[in-house]
Amino acid sequence: MRTVQLFLASTLYGTATLAAALDSGAFPPADRRILLTSNNAATPETTPPLTDAPGFAALRTRFDDVLDWNEAIAPLHPSGWTPRPDDVPLWERQLRAEWGLEGCDVSLVLESIQVAPAQAVAQLFPDAPIEVYADGLMSYGPTRNKLDPLVGGRVRRLLHLDLVPGLRPLLLGEFGVPGEVVPTDAFLKVLTELPYEEADLSEQEPPALLLGQYLSALDILTPDEEEALHVRMLRGAVARGHRRVVFKPHPSAPARWSRRLESEAETLGAHLTVFDSPLLAEVLFRRLRPALVVGCFSTALLTAHTFYGIPVARVGTDTLLERLTPYENSNRIPVTLADALLPDLEATTARTPPPLGELSALLAAVGFAMQPQVLSAQRTRAEGYLLSHLSAHTRRYFKRRRLTALALPGAVPQQLAFLPRNEAVRRMARRARRVQRRFRTTGG
Repeated sequence: MRTVQLFLASTLYGTATLAAALDSGAFPPADRRILLTSNNAATPETTPPLTDAPGFAALRTRFDDVLDWNEAIAPLHPSGWTPRPDDVPLWERQLRAEWGLEGCDVSLVLESIQVAPAQAVAQLFPDAPIEVYADGLMSYGPTRNKLDPLVGGRVRRLLHLDLVPGLRPLLLGEFGVPGEVVPTDAFLKVLTELPYEEADLSEQEPPALLLGQYLSALDILTPDEEEALHVRMLRGAVARGHRRVVFKPHPSAPARWSRRLESEAETLGAHLTVFDSPLLAEVLFRRLRPALVVGCFSTALLTAHTFYGIPVARVGTDTLLERLTPYENSNRIPVTLADALLPDLEATTARTPPPLGELSALLAAVGFAMQPQVLSAQRTRAEGYLLSHLSAHTRRYFKRRRLTALALPGAVPQQLAFLPRNEAVRRMARRARRVQRRFRTTGG
């Protein structure tokens, strides 16, 4: 029987990760390798597809065919559609016929398994084994919501970049899925294949590089607050002595943000270049060799720090830790990692990042507080961290209301700290929550 490996990708960064995994021999030989691209933008019709991204042509050589998921399910949106169970056999027959998969043994390699489109693809090939690859820092957090065992039980491993050396991801831990590191050398080699078509600034003085993320589009900040955050990045970089600054805005960010930064740079006597290009930030690291990279919680901060050895600094994470709602917002782990590991651009004194063991325990505690049903096995570890490490600084990672709801240490003043661990009190709290839920359901 012919073997087919079907790889789903929606970003250039994720495609580069897949290319590195393939180059390093992470996948066995197959008769056919298909890259299935998905444009998950809110309006895919007006957003350039992944296949048009600079450097995609170089990455595409690892695959025999490239297919378009948007085209396959049109006019449905990739981020909002999963098949009805009764329709799965019809969809599978149709896709196998259209994609030349009839009679083939298909295996899936998916990103973001807990949401569409990956979840839809997993459901449409119900007999296919699954491997998941991580596109960024979110893999260090828990699975975003409870995954159907018929999908989660088929996942054989989680491939991820070693962005925080030695740290094990929490993603899919509830299914006992082992993590496997994509070799850093292979990933960096893939990045050298990506083109750099803009004016080469590498011969000039190394600049400070500012990374925009467009957080207002996620309703985390208002547009004015995000503009102010970029201005703080610029002022902080100039205060550290950097007179050449490059700003890489998010591709979807409005142009007026750049204009405000340009005005501020003129006031500060700095030379600002706005690098408005869909190039990966990692390509700029290689070409510009910046003296400093500044951002909020972008994955690129960790690639700069860990893979390229470039000094980095973060801005605004304390605000985001307070603003992220609900508490289980999947951005919480990336923000927590950036806050705990990276220096604050505006701080006068540097904090020592926690050792790996303490950092791992912190993520287990935050992860359990985010998804207690998914990570129920982490409760004891979360309690241990909170009992031994909760302080004025680490309290920023937790909400007192959340700790109270889960009967975790730190929910009440120290003199009453025995209460959350008292079984009778916890039993009463569970009973009260059941009554409250019943009251809301009946509308009483």
